[in-house]
Order: sequence, then structure tokens, then C-alpha cells
Amino acid sequence: MSPAVAAVIAGVIRQLTGATVRWVGDRPDPGPRVYFGNHTSHLDAVLVWAALPVEIRRHARPVAARDYWDRPHLARRLLIHLAKAVLIERDNADMAARERQTERMLAAMGERGSLILFPEGTRGTGAEITPFKSGLYHLARRRPGLELVPVHLHDVHRLLPRGAVLPVPVSCAVTFGPRMTLGSDEGRDPFLARAREAVRLLAAG
Repeated sequence: MSPAVAAVIAGVIRQLTGATVRWVGDRPDPGPRVYFGNHTSHLDAVLVWAALPVEIRRHARPVAARDYWDRPHLARRLLIHLAKAVLIERDNADMAARERQTERMLAAMGERGSLILFPEGTRGTGAEITPFKSGLYHLARRRPGLELVPVHLHDVHRLLPRGAVLPVPVSCAVTFGPRMTLGSDEGRDPFLARAREAVRLLAAG
């Protein structure tokens, strides 16, 4: 899909959803980053993608669950094609499988690309942010210095209620926060708690 067509579609998505976009304590940067946020709707990934400036959006790929998105459903296939989603398995009990999955995401990023990731692993209700799974930590550990940008999606779950085909008009927002990195000696659990808190603070602000 050409950049011009993608830009038009991103504009249509923003118009349909009516989402406002804010950057708090930071500014957009086209360098390789992981944008991670709370997950309350099937629209989350494409909405974050559409909210990014064009020079970032063209190199940003959402990470999506294969069991939901890789189905013979026209809308889902279009979204995968539009944003070049990276499909992954949600359940990887095997350490070797988790390593392969991390490698796949890093390969999808390349030297210039970014990822859009939802570390909760599944949709929540919007009432609270559930504990993060470890994928974000493993990405940051494998690529030292990788910039991670917290994102909070406000009321996006109300845009597409269960059973709805088209978005309904509500007031929603996408807020990007200050970048962070994994500390050189930071453990998995403290890091994931800090990342989750970064997203929660954007909701409070």
C-alpha cells in the first residue's frame, strides 16, 4: 500500500473515531521505538497506528494475536495489510518459543522500524490496567537502549461495543507519554511494574 493511500486511510480512521491525540512530556521521534499501551478494544492497534505522525507511521507495525487476527475475515485482513501487523502466538509456555517470538518481533523492527504492543496480552474492561506480560521486557533486554513509549487509550473500548460493526461516536483519546528504557541492572518484575505505572499515570493526568 502506498504512503499516500495509508495517509488517507489513517485520516479516515481518525475522523470516524473522533479521537484526540496528545504527546505529554515528549515529542514524536522517527527513531526505532516500541509504543506500548493498555488494551481495551480491537480498534486499539489501528487507532495508535493512525495517531502517529506519517513519518513514524510508515515504519510502525502493530503486534497482534494470531488466533484472533489471522482469520478469513475481510475487515481483519484489511487491517493486517494496512498496518503490516506482526502476528504472534499469545501462549508460549516454552522458553525457546518465547525467544523465537522475540527474535521475530526484533526482525520486524529492523534498524528503523517501531512496534505497537499491548503488554496485557488480552483486552480488559477499561476500568484498570492488568499486569503486563513479559514480552516488552524481553524486547528491551535483547536491544539495549531501545526507547519505549507508554500510550494510554481513553474510552476506546466504547467505540466498538461487543456486537457492533461500525464505531459509535464517543469522546476518546490517545495519549503518548515520556520515553523510557530498561535499566542496565533492572529486573523483569520491577521493570514491568514501572512500565505499567507509566501507562496508568497518563490516565490519571
